[in-house]
Amino acid sequence: MNTFTVNEASAKLFQLLNEVAHNHKPILITGEYHNAVLISHEDWEAIQETLYLLSIPDMRESIQAGLATPITECEKELEW
Repeated sequence: MNTFTVNEASAKLFQLLNEVAHNHKPILITGEYHNAVLISHEDWEAIQETLYLLSIPDMRESIQAGLATPITECEKELEW
């Protein structure tokens, strides 16, 4: 993860916004008393969706079972 001081990040904020949006890699911004992480809005939304899905009871197991199911079995279930 790239790291910038608050002063460095402030001086190149527009460039950093473009970087996180394009590369999808967070940037650590360090301050005298606190640190923060800059991520794109798209990545933030994906994190929020993942957290929501994982908060649903048994959702993780359901996703894992679905990933382990061969496509041919899925197609059979769709036949009427």
